[in-house]
Amino acid sequence: MIILAKKKDQVNPSLEETLAPAEPDDILELDEAWSFVLKKTQKRWLWTAICRRTRQIVAYVLGDRSEATCQKLWENIPDAYKKSLTYSDFWTAYEKVFPKETHQSVGKETGEAAHMERWYNTLRQWNARYTRKTLAFSKKR
Repeated sequence: MIILAKKKDQVNPSLEETLAPAEPDDILELDEAWSFVLKKTQKRWLWTAICRRTRQIVAYVLGDRSEATCQKLWENIPDAYKKSLTYSDFWTAYEKVFPKETHQSVGKETGEAAHMERWYNTLRQWNARYTRKTLAFSKKR
């Protein structure tokens, strides 16, 4: 992987410029992961929607683990992707916010949210602020 240095005044392209166009059979995987700021009592949640076909992050929001934050995630999803089938865990906020016609809550054993879970594991491995102790323990004494 090649990482290019950005110039100080260079601006990242907008989501509309980089996001692949939605296709009728696209599936979005939804999940949330927590971290904290300064101390564990100040929890922050990263909510994400990833397109299974392209592996692109379609929308995200930072906040608490409330229905209001889930609503913000829904609002951040581009209109073209809002018709897509969505899968999430059984967190009740998803069922309240996402349309019943296109949303399904599933367990990890189904594999329907495996790409999202993999993305969070990669995030935890590469970003120390999201690292879990269970990803970095020794098996030998």
